[in-house]
Amino acid sequence: MSIEVPITALATRSRYLKLRDRASFEFAVVSIAAAVDKQGHRVRDARLAFGGVGTQPWRALEAEEVLRGKDLTQSTIQAAADAAVRGAVPRQHNEFKIELLHRALTGLLSEFGG
Repeated sequence: MSIEVPITALATRSRYLKLRDRASFEFAVVSIAAAVDKQGHRVRDARLAFGGVGTQPWRALEAEEVLRGKDLTQSTIQAAADAAVRGAVPRQHNEFKIELLHRALTGLLSEFGG
């Protein structure tokens, strides 16, 4: 499975973060692709996709909705990260990924000016 990002105004401000155990390992423990379209501080649209934390990549639709129409503040970023991991069900030996994803998303969204 793959995720294609079309060339749009939204994709002009995007980031990708790949966290690995070691530089020698290519597989991501957690990865995040994010695109945020802002007007001033307000988020007009957002796309968030995660990899490395499930059996396939997925979009974080609830977290995107938390961001839309709001100023990109630390409070809004925190709420989006909370929404992204809400209901996550860890498997044996990977519970740490929930907190890692939450922290990584908070940091990545802050790069957009939050």
